[in-house]
Amino acid sequence: MIYKKMFFPIGGGDELKERLFAALLIAKYFDANLEILRCIHDTGKQMYKNLGISAQVMKEIDEVIAIRTKEESIEFENAIKEIGEIAGMEISTTPIPNKVHALLTVKEGNRSLLVEEESKFCDIVIAAAPPSGIATATFETSVLKSGKPVLMFPRKMKTFSTKSILIGWNNTVESSRAITSSIELLKLAEKVQIVSSDEYSGVDMQKINQLIAYLKFHSIDATYKIVETTRIPGEALLNAALDGNFDLIVAGAYGHKGLRELMFGGATRYLLEHSTLPIFMSH
Repeated sequence: MIYKKMFFPIGGGDELKERLFAALLIAKYFDANLEILRCIHDTGKQMYKNLGISAQVMKEIDEVIAIRTKEESIEFENAIKEIGEIAGMEISTTPIPNKVHALLTVKEGNRSLLVEEESKFCDIVIAAAPPSGIATATFETSVLKSGKPVLMFPRKMKTFSTKSILIGWNNTVESSRAITSSIELLKLAEKVQIVSSDEYSGVDMQKINQLIAYLKFHSIDATYKIVETTRIPGEALLNAALDGNFDLIVAGAYGHKGLRELMFGGATRYLLEHSTLPIFMSH
């Protein structure tokens, strides 16, 4: 068992059942326990007070929020029960000793802060690709502040495999960390290929050979391929993965110099929006 505990934060929005199914699918693949964190925003009473809203209006707003929260909870409970049965994995609201299962935890508060704190106590974070590739605060927190590797999956994913893995290599700290973090995952693969390009990393065959030799220390036989890039960072990597029928991509998540920490680099943003494959990321 590579992973014993996975962490999956989930909010509302579209493709709820699809995202739940994909998360359970991954957990079952690794025979790992899955903690599902559902975050409920607080009513924001302090904000109302700061705006000078009367007590009566505050009460009415809170009543509306309470009704909506209850409706969402019922919808979520029904969805997770249905998907749990389809995926064949038991869902519980309390830990089940000595049994692989999915633990549903519901907490109220700021979603990003909750994810940042709760994600520290797992082996790996799994996260659904953000809608339209636009990284939400919750997704960025998962990648940048959990201190854990992140396995991002497409919002609609029906199968999962690690038989063939493509590594995106550009000689950065982030790509190096992603490879080291994914060593145990790479050991499962029957096919591992390193992809690099001259335009964005300046292909250095000595470095690539060193990387191949490093992987061999872990009994991982990797090949390499130099690809031609396009004007869109990340497109060549995804095209190589799709053309080669790979199951998963390993890549670093990084930001452009000069921008704030939470801004992802162009290649990462492209992969978030367009990838139909799961991506193992490390920052």
